[in-house]
Amino acid sequence: MRAYTNCQEFDEFSFAREQFEDLVMKLREGTTQWMEHGDIEALVEAEGREILRLLFQAHLDIRSENEERVESVCGRDLIERQHCRANCQRHLTTLFGEVVVRRLGYSGVDLNSIFPQDARLNLPRDKYSHGLRRRIAEAVAKGAFGETYSSIKSTTGGHVPKRQIEGISREIAQDFDAFYARRSETEASGEGILALSCDSKGITMRHEDLRPQTRKAAEKESHKLQTRLSRGEKRNRKRQATVAAIYSTLPYYRNAEEILNKTEDRMPRPRPSEKRVWASIEKGMEGVIEQLIEEALRRDPRQEKQWVMLVDGQEAQLRLIHRITQKYKVDVVIIQDFVHVLEYLWNAAYSFYEEGSKEAETFVYEHALGILTGKVSEMAAGIRRSATRRRLSNSKRQAVDKCANYLLKNKKRLNYAKALKNGWPIATGVIEGACRHLVKDRMGITGARWSLEGAEAILRLRALHINGDLEDYMHFHKQQEQWRHYKMAA
Repeated sequence: MRAYTNCQEFDEFSFAREQFEDLVMKLREGTTQWMEHGDIEALVEAEGREILRLLFQAHLDIRSENEERVESVCGRDLIERQHCRANCQRHLTTLFGEVVVRRLGYSGVDLNSIFPQDARLNLPRDKYSHGLRRRIAEAVAKGAFGETYSSIKSTTGGHVPKRQIEGISREIAQDFDAFYARRSETEASGEGILALSCDSKGITMRHEDLRPQTRKAAEKESHKLQTRLSRGEKRNRKRQATVAAIYSTLPYYRNAEEILNKTEDRMPRPRPSEKRVWASIEKGMEGVIEQLIEEALRRDPRQEKQWVMLVDGQEAQLRLIHRITQKYKVDVVIIQDFVHVLEYLWNAAYSFYEEGSKEAETFVYEHALGILTGKVSEMAAGIRRSATRRRLSNSKRQAVDKCANYLLKNKKRLNYAKALKNGWPIATGVIEGACRHLVKDRMGITGARWSLEGAEAILRLRALHINGDLEDYMHFHKQQEQWRHYKMAA
């Protein structure tokens, strides 16, 4: 790094000009005329980055020279500091490389020092600039920490070790809830549907961050291998992340035949709007469902839209949904995913017919058509009668009874006839996609073992990226950082 002078006649930008002229000379001289374009590209990138670093440093030097001394500065403790020290230095690692920030420091006996220039520049507590932190947020939202380290190293002038990247990710994600909670209520048009959905996805955790009951079960297990977990042994190594989704959509009117036949001449499906997905492993299912209802109330405080909650039928989830909707006094229509119903029907069909047979396909089509048109009880009874007439063995009868019991138990939430008539969604495709893109694709990397804080941070950053909110969030986060670190600084 070049040395700098504080001479009054010194032009702080002279080193940047010199670096620029050096680059121009290199591009003009004969040796570069024989280089491949990729080598020229690398040269310009490296030299150009140094020019940007020198420009940044020059600006900071000017800010240092122009900083005016004051008689005293009051800190958060409301005690004045009157002793002023000049030329206090700290290093800042930026997108272009490392620079030095020189500023005045104010202190007193047994008092910590205060640097007003730090507040004006909104410098982070560590040495990594907000520009680097944003690059880190973007990278870890898409890929592994190792990939983020390589990306930062190859595309910027900054160097951030992998362990620091993990810590910075947790710091950046801390304002996630405040960012979404600050959004004001929006006026609902009274038209369309507000669709809500939630599901769970397991994440393999470090042993100390498992839930107590799961941790005890894991400690009791015996393993076939010493160096890795075998098939089926990961069951007590996971902690469930709850995934939530909310979006608005217009009614989509269709009939049962159109759904099952997938006709080509159907009207195009309305695209979801204002979609937001997120997940949490810290809050648990109850906390996320409460957040989901609160988000719905922010969007439609007077419930002028039709609220539809899409579920997969998990009993614990349903109990929480009923309790929380009663707590908030909201009216929600709960619809069970039709794709789950089809899976039960296929399992029952294979009790009667060979897998892959035309007869099994016809069986599923006829019974699915009956369920979509409101004949849930009739279909359940018919399946059981067929099993009795055919005198199925106990093993084959199991899938039949399981399907029939499922239909009758969830009959209230399988009112697809009413849903189709009103144009409501009947499948959980949005939340299934969120579980895959938000959780599985990143958190399910082979060999990954997550800490609770680390997993929560990555889930938040991935949600911001998927929702298209990362840019707005980083602006909000910088404001929060300034408030946290410098709200009482003079």
